[in-house]
Amino acid sequence: MKSHVTFTKSQRHGIFLLTLLIIILQCVYFFVDFSSEDTQSNNIALASFTKEIDSLKLIELENRKPKIFPFNPNFITDYKGASLGMSNEEIDRLLAFRKQDKWVNSINQFQEVTKVSDSLLNRISPYFKFPEWITKAKPVTTPVRNSYKTKKKTFAQKQDLNTATAVQLQKVYGIGASFSSRIIKYRNKFVGGFIADEQLQAIYGLNPETIENIKADFTVKTPRQVQKLNLNTATIDQLVTVEFIDYDVAHHIVEQRHLREGFKTFDELIKVKDFPVNRIEIIKLYLLIDKIN
Repeated sequence: MKSHVTFTKSQRHGIFLLTLLIIILQCVYFFVDFSSEDTQSNNIALASFTKEIDSLKLIELENRKPKIFPFNPNFITDYKGASLGMSNEEIDRLLAFRKQDKWVNSINQFQEVTKVSDSLLNRISPYFKFPEWITKAKPVTTPVRNSYKTKKKTFAQKQDLNTATAVQLQKVYGIGASFSSRIIKYRNKFVGGFIADEQLQAIYGLNPETIENIKADFTVKTPRQVQKLNLNTATIDQLVTVEFIDYDVAHHIVEQRHLREGFKTFDELIKVKDFPVNRIEIIKLYLLIDKIN
């Protein structure tokens, strides 16, 4: 055993030097920074690159958000209202208000009718676009009416709306050059002109009072002849030929028709998804209802 644990002087020196070397190396490992400038610069570049990627992600997320364009809040549909963040109850209140043939003419009135929150109103109201007759309202003056105006004209006394000129239309209270031009332009879209007086509702900006003023002096005496479609048998391709019915609405009409086993009244169209309720009187001019055999 003695031979195994007894060291010579040179061996003891070697062990001492080896121990000292180990201690020095340990100190160097713990106290000396071996990180290079390249590594630090790479970390800075990586942080900058990560920040740029995060910024691009935020821009892409912002671009993917649905864009809102100016619109008339009177014509908000179920789909449009939902995309704006309105609840079903708020949308139903607006649709019920419009069914009474009433119009929302200001931001405050929109909130009174729908009961939307202030936060939602502040977010969507900058996109409200009310008709020209609201935003550029003329001073209210009492119109001078001739004595003959107090008596309603008969059908024979009225002028034909399908042949009326812009000058003749401008004699109606509330109709200027702009509105008379719109009426004639809309009428000329169709060979034969108007089908019925109800189509005046399609003229942008005409309020119900002005329409009544027009109907007091004008009416459709020579209506355009149309081949009415049977609502209970018409195909999607046929339905899209009707004003204000696109392919989505036509698809929903056919879908509801199958579920109901045929429509009984035109009022049932109001329950069709995305149906333009405010245009139903015009749409009815192109349709008829016959029972399915």
